Amino acid sequence: MIQHTLQQPFTLDGKGLHTGIHIIAEFLPALESTGIRFCRSDMPGQPIVEAIASNVAATERGTVVKRGDAVVSTIEHTMAALSAHGIDNCLIKVNAPEVPILDGSAAIICQKIKEAGIKEQHAERKVMKITKPQRFTFPNGSEIDIIPNDKFCIASTIDFGSPILSKQTAILENLEDFDTEIASARTFVFVREIEPLIHHNLIKGGDLDNAIVIYDQPMPQENIDKLTNLLGIEKIHIDSLGYLNRRPLTWDNEPARHKLLDIIGDLALVGCPIIGKVIAYKPGHNVNTQVAKALLELQQ
Repeated sequence: MIQHTLQQPFTLDGKGLHTGIHIIAEFLPALESTGIRFCRSDMPGQPIVEAIASNVAATERGTVVKRGDAVVSTIEHTMAALSAHGIDNCLIKVNAPEVPILDGSAAIICQKIKEAGIKEQHAERKVMKITKPQRFTFPNGSEIDIIPNDKFCIASTIDFGSPILSKQTAILENLEDFDTEIASARTFVFVREIEPLIHHNLIKGGDLDNAIVIYDQPMPQENIDKLTNLLGIEKIHIDSLGYLNRRPLTWDNEPARHKLLDIIGDLALVGCPIIGKVIAYKPGHNVNTQVAKALLELQQ
């Protein structure tokens, strides 16, 4: 297999999920064997941060890579889209410490990649072929198994113990189906999580258009009003438990599909395609990136 980059550059713009500011991200073709890199174009010297597991600096509500003073967060959707389309080398210039959240999925990025085109390069692509089962278990009950297989495929199960968001599983047998089966699955958040996240200086750009919002525990209207004020969105009145979005779920298991999307993006931080079957239970960015770091060490 050979490496690939973009045929033409493209630009995305929109607000950041956590900063809430307007962000411009330029996706540029890159030389062979340079990998996926982020450039902080707003910083002196325009520092580069390689999208590699060893550069992961934080994982709360998104994956953050850092090198020196340069930080880029919420990279998982970008990484998933590039990985699913076989892009080995790409330079992404961003004028902020995160990439735009867009609609909370990878669909727009995938569309832009297809419009830009994909260019074959000459260098051989490095792959990580799983030759014996790998099991990763975590104190919170999360598990990720990666077993030998003739191609990459993945199954992901989520279980939040919520009366609204039931235990769900999503499966992707062929990476070629990513655009139709996974890419448009949106990120999600529980209403009960919003205030603590805001107090942690996160999700300033969150709204009902870029995340599935799940109301699964009753709360007084005054508390709901407080949350809408904190987010800077119109007040809403909630009569019953359920999903609060204006756009209905694309699939009944859209949250599970989004978690599967996140795993693909986080495991792309290994720096090359994985040939194997991933089976994940209760995944999350912390768990996913710990596995990516372990796999990276196996290659060295």
